[in-house]
Amino acid sequence: MGRGSHTVRLAVTDTLLALAEGTSAPLGATLQRGGVNFSVHARGCDRVELCLFDALEDPEPSAVLVLEGEAHRSATYWHGLVAGVGPGQLYGYRLPADPDCLLLDPYAPALAVPAGYRRQRGQRRDGGQIGAGGGWAGAIKSVVADLSRYDWEGDRPLRRPARETVIYELHVRGFTADPSAAVAPGRAGTYAALIETIPYLQQLGITAVELMPVFAFDAQAAPAGLSNHWGYQPISVLAPHPGYATGPDPLAVLDEFRDLVKALHRAGLEVILDVVYNHTAEGAMAGAAAGPTLSYRGLAPHDYYLLQGEGDSLHDFDVTGCGNTFNANHPVVRRLIRHSLRHWVQHMHVDGFRFDLAAVLSRDEEGRPEPRPPVLFDLDTDPVLAGTKLIAEAWDAAGLYEVGRFVGERWQEWNGRFRDDLRHFLKGDSGFAWAAAQRLIGSPDIYGPRQREAELSVNFVTCHDGFTLADWVSYDTKHNEANGEANRDGSDDNASWNCGVEGETQDPDVLALRARQMRNALCLLLLAPGTPMLAMGDEVGRSQRGNNNAYCQDNPISWMDWGLVARRADLLRFSRALIAFRQRRDVVVDHANLSLSELLRRCAVEWHGVEPFQPDWGADSHSLALSHTSSEHRFRRHLLVNAWWQPLRFALPPTGLADGRWHRWIDTALPSPDDIVDWAEAPALPEQAYTLQPRSVVVLMARAAQGGGAAP
Repeated sequence: MGRGSHTVRLAVTDTLLALAEGTSAPLGATLQRGGVNFSVHARGCDRVELCLFDALEDPEPSAVLVLEGEAHRSATYWHGLVAGVGPGQLYGYRLPADPDCLLLDPYAPALAVPAGYRRQRGQRRDGGQIGAGGGWAGAIKSVVADLSRYDWEGDRPLRRPARETVIYELHVRGFTADPSAAVAPGRAGTYAALIETIPYLQQLGITAVELMPVFAFDAQAAPAGLSNHWGYQPISVLAPHPGYATGPDPLAVLDEFRDLVKALHRAGLEVILDVVYNHTAEGAMAGAAAGPTLSYRGLAPHDYYLLQGEGDSLHDFDVTGCGNTFNANHPVVRRLIRHSLRHWVQHMHVDGFRFDLAAVLSRDEEGRPEPRPPVLFDLDTDPVLAGTKLIAEAWDAAGLYEVGRFVGERWQEWNGRFRDDLRHFLKGDSGFAWAAAQRLIGSPDIYGPRQREAELSVNFVTCHDGFTLADWVSYDTKHNEANGEANRDGSDDNASWNCGVEGETQDPDVLALRARQMRNALCLLLLAPGTPMLAMGDEVGRSQRGNNNAYCQDNPISWMDWGLVARRADLLRFSRALIAFRQRRDVVVDHANLSLSELLRRCAVEWHGVEPFQPDWGADSHSLALSHTSSEHRFRRHLLVNAWWQPLRFALPPTGLADGRWHRWIDTALPSPDDIVDWAEAPALPEQAYTLQPRSVVVLMARAAQGGGAAP
């Protein structure tokens, strides 16, 4: 059997295992002829024990294979080829420094989580993942998988251009967990249930779903009595979360996730994953944020994490607010991140990634901002990832803010300024007219120097983090008491306004104003150049009862209420109409491969106030107007915004087109269905002026010729 080989007899199955030296590459558990090659990076030890289990809740391994000596070690990699095992084999690693701790394989594509798993908090230096009585019945195990055993039926990532993309951020479980979802029995909150919602997503008109984290995560990383619902506590960067499967089979979850991707692709919808490479569920080494040792901290903590100090004063350098920071630019971690992304593209067929706290990935091994961070350039230039979308949340919890200057040639960015400036302007705050105007034309003050297309900016008004759209117009302050932290968690800066009453109300005037403000926000979001993103349920006014940090609320606070589809049909209709306009081919073509500066030059944007060509950028201005011609001169559009609390009469500029008349397409102050109409039915204005009601948005359109050309 070769140098360093020996045999071990399994106590339970009485299967004869043969252990040969194996190879350091590839990392993880790789199927070979007649067995599996195991390889793991572990530093500072003289041996590694590979523990095999016959059943998930067995308290002890069926076999312990010792990897030691030069036959099983290549530099910092420990490896062995084990004959007699195959797909479905449960395993973990144990190191001499902590024999009570079973460590997960960072490269395992599947995990098995026992019903008895309990997160250990700060009981030892490393926390540990141990079961009752020191056994491992409650420990999470890695699983050997054969990723070739799936029929994709010709499926491939869709590679839709960014200019055609409208993103819908949703939570896999939260989208179908509520009984109102009425999905098939036993499927609520699963990948399979999400497939049942595809017709709704198609009718809404979005082109991509951005799934909140589906990396396997620690659901117990939450205050006592609650669970981590959002999933930003990863325990693996390769394995899909087992909790979203319909059953306990740790390999079936792979197929269920791929079934979802395949079904979404068949419907023309891309799949973007919200990925977390900035921290893990292991928490801090010590203190109040201490967590369990699940994998990385046991295998090579100095490689996987940013650490400071020495000896007893050694501690995590935390710029994520989650207790630890992944050492993304260490060669070992860079390799893992790149392998993870390639895995999700090659084996799971996803179309893109949104990187949580992506600015963390630009820090060097001392935690300092790095002007040319290796990991980001790895991803920017990786040929396997060349056709995927890369979207950065270009900031971190320690104040590093890189919106507008994130590195690389093809990264898109979450435009946090779009959210903040539009919210402030629409709620009536002073001094935001000029900033809001910049957001409405692609943020040239931020992105103009980049010579990139307008879609570099991912525009949003709401996302999972913060108020929903309905709560933004219903609450002045956060109401996070249900999180068990005395309302201290979550941001206090929400740029929100309750329209006169805090929370729920039956006052018809307040409700009408709130509905108008939601239409205002949706209108500006979906008409602005860039890539728009909606948050789950905003199209029907979903509320979280004022909770702006519902990460631990796996209950109706966070779930999609499908009854709103009927109750808020007017808002849903408005949203669909806006998205449909944005997806028209004649509109999309106007953005085709143009840089933002070239797009603005061709469209010849003109700014106005209540009088044509007289914009007011003063601190007390609460209104603006802009007109532009499509780059192909097929139509002209005039956008007017009155964020003041009184009506304003706007004189209109000439259309400059043959038709000569403005037609009212949108007026958010009008009741449905007059708030947005089909172009063919848009009434012509009787005069060259229009009175905007308080806090409203109006969009006027003019054709290139009467009855000629495609209607925009």
